[in-house]
Amino acid sequence: MLPLNDALHQMLQQLPQPTATKLLSLKDAADRICAEDILSPINVPAFDNSAMDGYAVRLNDLEEGKPLKVAGKAFAGIPFQGEWETGSVVRIMTGAMIPSGTDAVIMQENATVHEDGRVSFTQIPKCGENLRRKGEDIQKGDVVLHKGAKLTSVALPLLASLGLEKVSVFKKIKVAVIATGDELVPVGQALGEGQIYDTNSFTVSLMLKKLGCEVIDFGILPDDPARFEESFIQAQQQADMIITSGGVSVGEADFTKTVLEKLGQINFWKIAMKPGKPFAFGKLGDTWFCGLPGNPVSALVTFYQLVQPAIAKLSGFSEWKAPQEFPATTTVSLKKRPGRLDFQRGFYHVNENGQIVVESVGFQGSHLFSAFVKSNCFIVLEKDRGNVEAGEKVTIQVFNEILG
Repeated sequence: MLPLNDALHQMLQQLPQPTATKLLSLKDAADRICAEDILSPINVPAFDNSAMDGYAVRLNDLEEGKPLKVAGKAFAGIPFQGEWETGSVVRIMTGAMIPSGTDAVIMQENATVHEDGRVSFTQIPKCGENLRRKGEDIQKGDVVLHKGAKLTSVALPLLASLGLEKVSVFKKIKVAVIATGDELVPVGQALGEGQIYDTNSFTVSLMLKKLGCEVIDFGILPDDPARFEESFIQAQQQADMIITSGGVSVGEADFTKTVLEKLGQINFWKIAMKPGKPFAFGKLGDTWFCGLPGNPVSALVTFYQLVQPAIAKLSGFSEWKAPQEFPATTTVSLKKRPGRLDFQRGFYHVNENGQIVVESVGFQGSHLFSAFVKSNCFIVLEKDRGNVEAGEKVTIQVFNEILG
């Protein structure tokens, strides 16, 4: 059986970086992937300005407690106009352009306004105090976002603050989703004897949408080689990737492998992981292919561990990071046979002693999907590890946003 990391490495080596781009307005670009480095066309701040409501001062004019004349006012968007006489200060508001010659701004809380309109100060500021300098945040020509970054609700306002109206993004990946098996019934239809609902297509589609993909639902294919080949040809013509669930295990519908090999180049792997041993990867013409196991938990885990990073690369999302892993102490014993990397569903939290602890959420069968609702992480047990006793250290992999 192929180790998980080896399978993922082989996949990512074959997958290309995207080249197709589209120019979008900022309001339409949420969660898209930036297709080029973005350089700032301006300095931020664009001018020296005040960080406080108070008084712009020149240090040579100051003596503690000495009243000074107010020469005028400066507001945000309305700079001080006129001559700034020696021995005077300028009343200034937050964000206002500072008058030429300003050494500091004194907070209004540290000022006393006298009946004659003059003002005195309880302390002398340091040079540069409460001043925001031109280009202090961003300098003109700085790279503010790199190619491959996601345009988040933080990134897009940053671009708007630079006066940018549009941004170049990579085109969305189109993914055809296909379920296989005579036993499957669409959600909402009455079940017949021996039938089950097709939840895999629904699960995969939800995760794909969170990854920014355009989903094409091809429904459920019966175990019929002719129908299978026809649907695959149609999907190949419409999608950048095809994802199937079911029909990749040994002994399942022999025509699956025959049809796929007829239409393209497919590698069938046995991955040394649990759940999710059977997995297929390859290419049909210009369309990439991933075949997931049929069991609901296995389908989700193989998608999460193998397809998710593949989609990130095809989408151009170069800043995508693998789910975070942390050491934790298990509060319960865990069953495990050596031989495969095991992803058990768990729930972690920080206990009263500040330790990260984790517990299993119940039975770990690949058909038992309900445990995911109670989980917030995978308990990752190494290939050669056996049973784990309560109190032992384990590694947890915290669910990222596609399982949130």
